Amino acid sequence: MKKVIAYCRVSTDGGKQTTENQKLAIKKYIESKPDWKLTMTFEDNASGIKTDRKGLDNLHSYCQKHKVDILIVWKLDRLGRSTIHLLKTLATLQELQIDFCSVTEAIDTTTPSGRMLCGFLSVISQFEREIIKERVMSGLERAKANGIKLGRPRRGFDIAQALELRNQGIGYKQIAAKIGVPRTTVYRYLKGIPKTPELIPA
Repeated sequence: MKKVIAYCRVSTDGGKQTTENQKLAIKKYIESKPDWKLTMTFEDNASGIKTDRKGLDNLHSYCQKHKVDILIVWKLDRLGRSTIHLLKTLATLQELQIDFCSVTEAIDTTTPSGRMLCGFLSVISQFEREIIKERVMSGLERAKANGIKLGRPRRGFDIAQALELRNQGIGYKQIAAKIGVPRTTVYRYLKGIPKTPELIPA
């Protein structure tokens, strides 16, 4: 019997949205798999672009400590805040030898076609990273052309990394916490660089 865990998310915590429909769809899908058994469900009431999702963090910790065969979600955008974030999560699952299933997109890495589709998503993710990198460099060049000083900050950090995080919709405070510098430092060096939206939003 394969041990399955589920992850569900809605965008708001105001009572108007619930995860019940997601859980029902997941339950119905699992019922079609005689050798699958749902053992745990993790939930979040949070925007997909948020990095600090308690349910998702607990899910990652659970996967590290317990025997899990499959992670199932109702839809891909419930799990990842961006294509890159989603593919990083799938890579982590692969390292832990955990399969992944998305009900509405018919992705199931326990099948050859599901593994092929995840490989295709990986190619798309690499393409997205290259486009973001290109746009970041273009933004830096525009900022320099506009007279904005982009020299080494008093406390060094990777500006390209900070820009990529901002492009994922992450706020200055969270970026600062991730890269270990004050929020004012991050804001000072990024405020003059144009934002570059992601190709595939969460």
